[in-house]
Amino acid sequence: MTTAIVDYDSGNLHSAAKAFERMAAEKDAGPVVVTSDADVVARADRVVLPGDGAFPACKAALMGRSGLFEAIEDAVIRRAVPFFGICIGMQMMARLGHETQPTQGFGWLDGEVVPIRPRDASFKVPHMGWNDLVVDRPHPVLHGISTGDHVYFVHSYHMALTDPAQLLAHVDYGHSVTAVAGRDTMFGTQFHPEKSQAVGLRLIANFFDWKP
Repeated sequence: MTTAIVDYDSGNLHSAAKAFERMAAEKDAGPVVVTSDADVVARADRVVLPGDGAFPACKAALMGRSGLFEAIEDAVIRRAVPFFGICIGMQMMARLGHETQPTQGFGWLDGEVVPIRPRDASFKVPHMGWNDLVVDRPHPVLHGISTGDHVYFVHSYHMALTDPAQLLAHVDYGHSVTAVAGRDTMFGTQFHPEKSQAVGLRLIANFFDWKP
């Protein structure tokens, strides 16, 4: 089994790659390859899409790599390959993003990416640091992860989901902020599992065990 971590110049992938490599070795889950090669993604058994920065810039960078998005979409939609989106990689699964300018997402999840607007001014934006997960519904990738577990966020926008069945976990940050979303073979976290210590490593291990 090969896991492709998609490299499209969206930020430093070193920590994410190390976390996935570590857990793949523990789970005997095969190689983890950081790649911008569409052919490698097309053959992968699992796909991870990280993303740091702004939604429009990440989307443009991904689409600027010839054939790369098409390979991702073919793997996830046609072959039902397990997919893990991280931060902006998760946000791009939405229909539309509203950061800086309206930008079309992949349309895989029924939601839009909107600014975090806490009702209490004491909650600062960006939402940066540790927060407590509230698990809304069970999912194999959340196995062994409970409400109250801490994960690490850095973001100013979040995915407002129209379909509540696609909301897997949230955090309270002056209002409900989507933390985990997904459907079918698609799974995404707004937080960074590679920065979330034991909880994040457990999540990655579960992703390797997941057989949708």
